[in-house]
Amino acid sequence: MGKLQEQLEKDKRQWLKMISVFAVSAIAIFFLTPNSGKFQYSFEKGSPWQYDNLTAPFAFEIQKSNEELTREQDSILAKNFLHCYIYEPSIQDEHLALFKEKDKKSNSENSKYTSYIYSKLKEIYDKGIISATAVEEMKKENKETILLKKGQIAKNTNISKLYTTKSAYESILESAPENLEKPILRSYDINKYIKENVLFDDVTTENLRNELIKDISLTKGRIQSGEIIISHGEIITNRTYDILNSLKQVILENRGKSDTSLIRLGQFIIIISALSIFAFYLAIFRRQFISIKDMTFMLLVVCIICALTNFAVRHELSPYLIPYAILPIVVSTFFDTRTALFLHITTILLCSFIVPSEFEFLFLEISAGMISICTMKDLYQRSQLVKCVGIITGMYALLYTGVTLVHERQLEQFNWWAYIFFAINGLMLLFAYPLIYIFEKIFGYTSNVTLLELANTNNPLLLKFSEIAPGSFQHSMQVSNLAADAASRIGGNPMLARVGALYHDIGKMENPAFFTENQSRGENPHDGINDEMKSASIIINHVKNGMAIAEKHSLPSSLKDFIQTHHARSKAKFFYNTYKNKHPEEEVNEEAFTYPGPLPFSKETAIVTMCDAVEAASKSLSEHTDTSINDLVEKIINGQIADGLFKEAPITLHDIEVVKAALKEKLKTIYHTRISYPELNKK
Repeated sequence: MGKLQEQLEKDKRQWLKMISVFAVSAIAIFFLTPNSGKFQYSFEKGSPWQYDNLTAPFAFEIQKSNEELTREQDSILAKNFLHCYIYEPSIQDEHLALFKEKDKKSNSENSKYTSYIYSKLKEIYDKGIISATAVEEMKKENKETILLKKGQIAKNTNISKLYTTKSAYESILESAPENLEKPILRSYDINKYIKENVLFDDVTTENLRNELIKDISLTKGRIQSGEIIISHGEIITNRTYDILNSLKQVILENRGKSDTSLIRLGQFIIIISALSIFAFYLAIFRRQFISIKDMTFMLLVVCIICALTNFAVRHELSPYLIPYAILPIVVSTFFDTRTALFLHITTILLCSFIVPSEFEFLFLEISAGMISICTMKDLYQRSQLVKCVGIITGMYALLYTGVTLVHERQLEQFNWWAYIFFAINGLMLLFAYPLIYIFEKIFGYTSNVTLLELANTNNPLLLKFSEIAPGSFQHSMQVSNLAADAASRIGGNPMLARVGALYHDIGKMENPAFFTENQSRGENPHDGINDEMKSASIIINHVKNGMAIAEKHSLPSSLKDFIQTHHARSKAKFFYNTYKNKHPEEEVNEEAFTYPGPLPFSKETAIVTMCDAVEAASKSLSEHTDTSINDLVEKIINGQIADGLFKEAPITLHDIEVVKAALKEKLKTIYHTRISYPELNKK
């Protein structure tokens, strides 16, 4: 009763943690969703109206489009708008004073030169000197007149009547009387005293511009309450499109000003419902395989995607820049493809309430997720990711082209920037590779990429294993081949089973000579001990030693599971039976001969437990016939079932029968008899 109560308390804590994770995720997504709500209709110019007849719920003005307003503004500004400049007399006074000061210091006898230059400078400053850059810009805008303010008076002035610094200098030289020599005039450094005194007045210019455009009407008509806007099946024309946009704008503005509590309530119901559907899926199909850690990981990914979508929409960026397909790629690396697709669809549904054009968004992103799962079932190599990204990018472009042709019906309406966004999206999908590595380190997962690296027999740990305990290493190699084949037949992870089997006996490196497969010339260290309990302890300790080595070399927790479970709670039967036979009347301390466990708790660990025992026992057969191999496999695995070694593993009796058949087939292949080659007759 105590154990039952303890289990109930444990389940209760587990459920509370699950609910807490879901609640936090729902609240985070809720605050990432805009509170303005959305317009209930979706429409495109040139497409038929898909809904019932639409009647105006209230009177409203038809807003002009941005393009129409821009055209009207440009037309008015082109006709009536003038740039405003200020005549600054202090610049003239300052530079004429500088010229006079220099003339006094030089004690020049050529007073006719200085007199001419001074009078000419004064004449030029009186007319005005403007920046050459400003003149160029005016010519580009086809403007010939400016509004020039002198004191309190402002009048229209043709820019041709003004000087630039260059034309002022040239005018002084070219207008000089014949009795004045130009080389002497140039020696006066006239350029130093020529400075623009007609300056751009940006404040007044902007005020004038605003005055001109403020009277432009923002509307182009009015729809009365009850007036039919569009009928079912009617094609949406330019005018109808503007009316619908105006209605949408008014409704959204009114929602923003009014109480949004009902909108927020609706959004919260939608978020809770979407997450609950995903939770329902996990409870029905993945209950035994999903932990709090897994749930936290998956919902964290959903929140990150929603946050990125919110950021893009708030900053008016295209949502197609966000690599949504990275979610199914990453999730399917650690879990199954069905869970990845289910989570992807849940995420896209939530994000559709954040982005505009939700139907187009849903179609493109769900399709991209499906393609990513189909092309990326198992990630082993970087080249697979590159190919997958290429296919996803191509499908984005193809599907977007189809959607745009249906909606717009003309190439001129294409948003060609979208294809650039898809290319950027594809490049960002390549970050799935480092992202997988980051999540591995944070959550303790093991991807197929990591397993492939660990399966390399040239890595330092396996190389050391093969040198210190060659017999155990060869045994592990055989077990890995058997386990991978068996796992592939019952829907397990072949790569995980293969790598787990490679490392399951690394603890034998501590005392390799005490294990028969590493002994040579009949030397057995156990003969010198003559204590079955001590010998059993040495054998059993290879599990503990293996865990220590795994910790030292930072092996993933998924591989440590194989080290701990490959003997489950079985006994070191050789020493146990020997001890029992020597002490028939004595009560045996069974724990001293029993492996610490735990029991296998996954398909892969259960498979390795079977393969390990069968492969080791196959070495003891005196002959390897079909009958002897069949009997051995049946005896070993049925004994494990009888001992309850697989009662915590999600493996069925049918799966076990399939594993048996695989082991029999493989062992017969391994131990088949070769034909003898005939000798060549000598002449």
